[in-house]
Amino acid sequence: MAESNKMKEMPVNKLMVQMGIPMILSMALQAVYNIVDSAFVGNMRVGSEAALNALTLVFPVQMLMVAVGIGTGVGTNALLARTLGQGNTKKAAKVAGNSLFLGGIIYAVCLLFGIVGVKAYISSQTVDPEVISMGTSYLRICCVISFGIIFFSLFEKLLQATGRSLYSTIGQVVGAVINIILDPVMIYGIGPVPEMGVEGAAIATLLSRVAEFVVCLICALRSRVIPLDWKALARPGGEMLRRFVKYASPVMANELFWGLGNSLLTVILGHMTISVEFLAANAVMGNLNRLFLVVCFGLGAATAVMIGKAIGEGQSHDELMDLSRTLSWVTILVGAALAVIALALVPLLFQPVVFPLFKLYDLSAHLATTLAVTGFACIPFHAYSISAVTGILRAGGDVFWSTALDLAPQWLVALPLTALLALVLDADPWFVSLAIQAESFIKCPICLWRIRSRKWIHDVTLPEGER
Repeated sequence: MAESNKMKEMPVNKLMVQMGIPMILSMALQAVYNIVDSAFVGNMRVGSEAALNALTLVFPVQMLMVAVGIGTGVGTNALLARTLGQGNTKKAAKVAGNSLFLGGIIYAVCLLFGIVGVKAYISSQTVDPEVISMGTSYLRICCVISFGIIFFSLFEKLLQATGRSLYSTIGQVVGAVINIILDPVMIYGIGPVPEMGVEGAAIATLLSRVAEFVVCLICALRSRVIPLDWKALARPGGEMLRRFVKYASPVMANELFWGLGNSLLTVILGHMTISVEFLAANAVMGNLNRLFLVVCFGLGAATAVMIGKAIGEGQSHDELMDLSRTLSWVTILVGAALAVIALALVPLLFQPVVFPLFKLYDLSAHLATTLAVTGFACIPFHAYSISAVTGILRAGGDVFWSTALDLAPQWLVALPLTALLALVLDADPWFVSLAIQAESFIKCPICLWRIRSRKWIHDVTLPEGER
């Protein structure tokens, strides 16, 4: 507990930066992962178009796996941060054991789908035999990869809750390096390794994910802050497991429908009169915008750990409100600084260098500029909403409101408004770009109202009658 006391004595802003930097690096590495995979597959000598189409069909299933891993990991993080804040390492060990038990059940379901459901799913999406073949092979390997995705997410959140987020970042660095090295070797065939195409990309990702998990497992086992209760794998305990599932399942649904909403946005843009140019601009700016937003997501994750520990330590509502205000302001100021930097880079770097590099000219370059300006200008709003929803409300156990605030503005405002302007009114691209960002304007005042109500503060580690 000496380390816990040391963390309590550290200034909030310094502690947030110390915890947030490894989480930011972790999310940035994840974004680079996806960019590298798509780049290598897109440059295959034969069948690159079919391969990219196959990856597009596999993406929703991968998104579901990631959502399940994140949701389970968030459940682990929330309960673990509170039990550690209470100083109850025995209960914390049981929480970790419960998360592994649930992770094992989820992985078994993924494997079953890999055996009996993959081909049927891919065949329902396309009639192209080459795409079906590639997609089936890739997705079956993805179902094995889900082991690494699910359990890495669990151990990542476990380490974040114990203040060891740097360990998970090390695991991702190792995995990313392995993936970058193995991708060209296995996709194109180098030396004694035969050319395997899409299957090679999947195998390279499998090996890198396993490496990530092994590094996290070793670090978790060596950590003396939270020992794992292996008995909980056989006897998870009904009460704790029930609270774990109750807290984690809304988060899994949240991540799933959030991803589906982003996919629907792509469908809307794909039916515009200038769909080819808009989709190309959105593909480039989507990745660039995410590289800036990973900072906000990292600070949001750090906020969740700090709020969770404060609740577990039994801090008063006034203290929790002061802490939430401080963390929110830090995130807003960081978001404002990022917005200024990103907007300055539009004429200095993106227009003269980045857009031509991705073959964006004339109308495509203009559309990319509109997406860049509107997206970057809204970073402070995204920063606050991310900190409020994924940090304060989720960590406070307010899972219903956090889910509602994350999904309702997207599905009830941003998507319908974008569809109206883009497909019905054929509005100017500036208005369409602003509509895409509309959810951030809606979220912020509602998040502020919910946090000020103080109704978000719950201790999900306690039985219902003890709260």
